[in-house]
Amino acid sequence: MNITRRLMLGAATGLALAATSLGAVAQTPDDMLVIANRIDDITTLDPAQSFEFAGADVIRNVYGKLVNFDPADLGAGYQPDLAESWEVSEDGRTITFTMRPGMTFHSGNPVRAEDAAWSLQRAVKLDKTPSFILTQFGFTPENVEEMIRAEDDKVIITTDQKYAPSFVLNALTATIGAIVDKETVMQHEVEGDMGNEWLKTNSAGSYAYRVANWKPNESVTLEVYEDFYKGAPEMKRVIVRHIQESATQRLLLERGDIDAARNLNPEDIAGIQDAEGIEIDDILRGRLMYISLNQNHPQLSDPRVVEAIKHLIDYEGMQNSFLNGQYTIHQNFLPQTYLGAVDENPFEMNVERARELLDEAGIDELTLEVGVREAQERLEIAQSLQNTFAQAGINLEITVGTGQQILSRYRARDLPIYLGAWGPDYPDPHTNASTFAYNPDNSEDAQLTGILAWRNAWPAEGFTERVDAAATETDTATRERMYQEIQADFREEAPFVIMFQQIEQLARKDNVENLTLGEAITAAAYWPVTK
Repeated sequence: MNITRRLMLGAATGLALAATSLGAVAQTPDDMLVIANRIDDITTLDPAQSFEFAGADVIRNVYGKLVNFDPADLGAGYQPDLAESWEVSEDGRTITFTMRPGMTFHSGNPVRAEDAAWSLQRAVKLDKTPSFILTQFGFTPENVEEMIRAEDDKVIITTDQKYAPSFVLNALTATIGAIVDKETVMQHEVEGDMGNEWLKTNSAGSYAYRVANWKPNESVTLEVYEDFYKGAPEMKRVIVRHIQESATQRLLLERGDIDAARNLNPEDIAGIQDAEGIEIDDILRGRLMYISLNQNHPQLSDPRVVEAIKHLIDYEGMQNSFLNGQYTIHQNFLPQTYLGAVDENPFEMNVERARELLDEAGIDELTLEVGVREAQERLEIAQSLQNTFAQAGINLEITVGTGQQILSRYRARDLPIYLGAWGPDYPDPHTNASTFAYNPDNSEDAQLTGILAWRNAWPAEGFTERVDAAATETDTATRERMYQEIQADFREEAPFVIMFQQIEQLARKDNVENLTLGEAITAAAYWPVTK
């Protein structure tokens, strides 16, 4: 097995943290929630820039949005939040939000329509990785102050054309839709950065918690905001500890040093399935496990090689062994539960067919690098790929790093193959269609790092226009069919291999109640938790 390990800090940190807490049996305080999770992907806590799973969970609990989800009824979809109501114009292009009165930020400043409009304008102007979630509606740094504006207690958003209102509202529930305290943030502006550097490690929100401390690759600590408009949470402090290994998470949970573990492997789940005082929640998430084949690579840009690789993956073998109970085979970019989702999974392990395709491409042997975040199930997937690829003459060299290290290379188009996970930003099919099957500008200068097709150097010719058309279709049945047809062609042509959809198995102490993770969206909610 050929694995290059880079800065294996996660494992060392997890073991060091465990060593400090295993000396005696402990119980967490009644008013404190302690969670073990892999959080080495966090690069910033500025909602205008954050685009990683663990960061989204933090921001969800720190910042309100114009519309949001009720963790007690996620199936109801977006609900009023900092805006108490909204109206859609007759032409379908303008949504006018009325702000909820009496709201305050953690600083004590009032939550104003001006703050809400400015927060969205700021996200567009900063033009960080997730900005496309807003700019897809025609907003630019030059026009955004006209298209998103405040008038008294109203926030008025006008899009460049008519979209399904549900699409626009769903997009506003994404992390980038967070509303920040303009006055506080601008007090920390440096050289025109609109407070971006300061918000990397601080917070200026109005929600249940504020960021007390973030130690990269170690922990995030949140402290309660007693004046939260939904009522002061019972958990006065939330600590999310970066624990890399499943075995360490399990041990900490069994000893009572943590309240919940989010990354237990199937073996450890089985080991505590009947343990006294521990409950297991099975949650179908929207997160997809996939590999991306860089189209700047001379061999990987050959469609025959792409198809061959799709036949060199032991989907069933992985699902039924080390991924058992935690991932289910899924080969489409829309996760189950989304409008337009399909269950066709046409690819299976077929070394003979793969070898035929490689022969047609004139390839006898090939060496490829794959970048993998240091996480147990991803390493095991990579090792399985290494084994099955070798059967057809492909030598797969595995490079392991922290989430931040590997993502940085992927976003720079620097990896021949990336093995990773993608979760939808909001509960509308466009969220995944516009990342996997959409690329309006494939040039190196475009820097569309939030779009997976761009990271993959794939022009998505013929797909981009179809994705645009589906986004503006207002008839739900027609829109659903359009996404189904796009996915059918995507499976055959795209240089992505989508393999699995996640079933997260949350292990928690049985006295911990109302801890929700957002089901198919990334929306962990800590404020409803009780013990």
